[in-house]
Amino acid sequence: MRRSTKFAAALTAGILSLALTACGGSSDDNGSAKESTGSSGAKSDIKVGLAYDIGGRGDQSFNDMAAAGLDKAKSEFGVKASESEATPDEAESAKEDRLIQLADGGYNPVIAIGFAYSEAVGKVAKQFPDTNFAIVDDTANTDANVTNLVFAEEQGSFLVGAAAALKSKTGDIGFVGGVNVPLINKFEAGYDAGAKAVNPNIKIESAYLTQPPDFTGFNDPGKGKTAAEGQFDGGADVVYHAAGGSGLGVFQAAKAAKGLAIGVDSDQYLTAAPDLQPSILTSMIKHVDVAVYNFIKSFKDGDPLTGTVTFDLKSGGVDYSTSGGQVDDIKSKLDDFKKQIIDGTITVPTTVK
Repeated sequence: MRRSTKFAAALTAGILSLALTACGGSSDDNGSAKESTGSSGAKSDIKVGLAYDIGGRGDQSFNDMAAAGLDKAKSEFGVKASESEATPDEAESAKEDRLIQLADGGYNPVIAIGFAYSEAVGKVAKQFPDTNFAIVDDTANTDANVTNLVFAEEQGSFLVGAAAALKSKTGDIGFVGGVNVPLINKFEAGYDAGAKAVNPNIKIESAYLTQPPDFTGFNDPGKGKTAAEGQFDGGADVVYHAAGGSGLGVFQAAKAAKGLAIGVDSDQYLTAAPDLQPSILTSMIKHVDVAVYNFIKSFKDGDPLTGTVTFDLKSGGVDYSTSGGQVDDIKSKLDDFKKQIIDGTITVPTTVK
């Protein structure tokens, strides 16, 4: 039976208990897979295959959150894991081959991190009907052995957009997206709506680093820095990035401009270099870690999640961070917006108006 909410009640507890620090890398620089297992003494026959998007472990963002969820499952359940990652400008066939290698090697479940794997998952899942697949940030596949793990990114982005507007002294803020695709448009839409809920006349500058099929915008700090520099030079004093590893450049630009930046996916204040931390206002947290962990746990429990599972503000799947203390003085206002989104008073758009 396909279901979408079975783990909603357990999600908040999972978030509270989940260690967000990923362990050392488990793939070679060329993306070839390596197998690893937990060290807690727990043993399991489960072998998890995980295919990262560009940047893999160490991106201090989207992929690292997925790695943290896998590491928790390895530690708690003793599962074995094989990890590999996409490379910039790789052919679609490379993604298919990566998933086939995992499934053919007996890894079950197999988890694909990122919508770029959509086509590959659709093809490979049909070739391996007895293997359970999950994909993060995609709902295109409806096969019985595919689970779609998705998030209400627009809701978390609304909150950091409100934070940006409340902290802006110039009435001018910016957004840097990694790649101009519908998923990242959701981040921008929520950010815009949150900022305008505070200041309807606020100016919002927007830039995307690359256009599909070029996905290097998620792993190019140089481009991120250049785009953010342009926005700071143009008068913005707060810039939000939804650009994966390219966000490092946004933080560097914020420091140089004596402005503020907003991180994404993980609490990026905690992983940023000390000299960059004062420039990070907050982060929009997207709990990919919990999604990955819950999926593996459901498989271990013998009742795998299937269908589309959505992680939103109500379930604790998205949120904003408070590390560094720069939003302490506006926290009550942000939490009021949060309550209104959860109770349905505010409906956050998923496309830019």
